Amino acid sequence: MNALLSKFSATDADSEIRTAMDLAEEDGLTDAMWGSQAGFGQLVQGHAFNIPAVPNPTAFLRLHTDDHADPNCKIKIQHGTTTLAFRFQGGVIVAVDSRATAGSYIASGTVKKVIEINPYLLGTMAGGAADCQYWETYLGIQCRLHELRNRERISVAAASKYLSNLVYSYKGMGLSMGTMICGWDKTGPTIFYVDSDGSRLKGDLFSVGSGSTFAYGVLDQGYRWDLTDEEAQELGRRSIYAAGHRDAFSGNTCNLYHVKEDGWRFIGNYDITKMHYDGPGAVPGSLGSGYGYDVRTDNRFSVLPKPVSA
Repeated sequence: MNALLSKFSATDADSEIRTAMDLAEEDGLTDAMWGSQAGFGQLVQGHAFNIPAVPNPTAFLRLHTDDHADPNCKIKIQHGTTTLAFRFQGGVIVAVDSRATAGSYIASGTVKKVIEINPYLLGTMAGGAADCQYWETYLGIQCRLHELRNRERISVAAASKYLSNLVYSYKGMGLSMGTMICGWDKTGPTIFYVDSDGSRLKGDLFSVGSGSTFAYGVLDQGYRWDLTDEEAQELGRRSIYAAGHRDAFSGNTCNLYHVKEDGWRFIGNYDITKMHYDGPGAVPGSLGSGYGYDVRTDNRFSVLPKPVSA
C-alpha cells in the first residue's frame, strides 16, 4: 500500500517520470510506443525522435519550462525578434530583423523571417523559428490546393483563418508562434495577426517580438494612410533600426518587402550598424545620412569636446 501511495502521490517532475515509466512497464508498453513509432513522426526508417516518457506532455513542459506562472523553473525559454507590417494607400510594408537568439546567445544573424507563401502572400516569423517556418510553409501548400479547387487565388482572410484553425488544434502542446499574414486580394491590402493560441486579428498596423515596443514608437509617430511608397519603405526601415538599436535580441540586418496589387516585391537588405552611421545608402525618400544621434545632432550633445581646427 505504501509503495502504491508513493507512486501516485509525488508531485515533482522526477517522480512523474518514474510513475509513467512504471505504468508503462506494468502495461507491457515498449520504448517504441513512446517514440516516433507511436505516430509522432519518422522521417527515415530506423531514426526515431524520443519524447518524454510521460502521460501528459503539456504538464511535463509546464513543470520544466518558464511559462510565466512559475519563474523557478530551470529551463528559461526566451524569444527575441522584431517584425512589423502596416498597410497604406500603396499596399503593405513588411519589415523584419534577421537575428535569432537562444536565450542570451545569438545563434544566427542571417535568419529570413519573412516567409513567401505565394506570389501575393507573405508571412512573418516570431517565436519558435521551426514552428513558424513549418506551419507557414504548410499553409502555402493549402493555399495552392485552394487555387486548384476553386480556380481563384485564396484571400488573405481565408489564408489567415486556415492558419488560425490549424494552430488552435495544437493549443497547449508547446507551439510558439506570433505571425502576420499579409497580402493583396479583392478587398485590397490586408493584414491579419495570428498566434499559436489561435488568436486572429485584422488591423492596419502590427509589430510582434521583443523589440516591438521600440518599433511601435517610430511607427506611431510616422504612420499615416497617405504615405508615398518611398516614405512607407523608409518608415519600415527606421522602425526596425530603432528596435535593433535598443533591443538586445533584435538586430543584424533589416529585410524589407512591399506588397502591391501585382504581388510582393523584395526591396532590400540593410545592415543596421551601417544604417546607424551612414543611413541606408542612396535610397529615394531616406534621410540620406546616419540614423544615430551623433549624426542627427551634429555632435552638439556629446560629452566629448569637438576637435579644434587649426
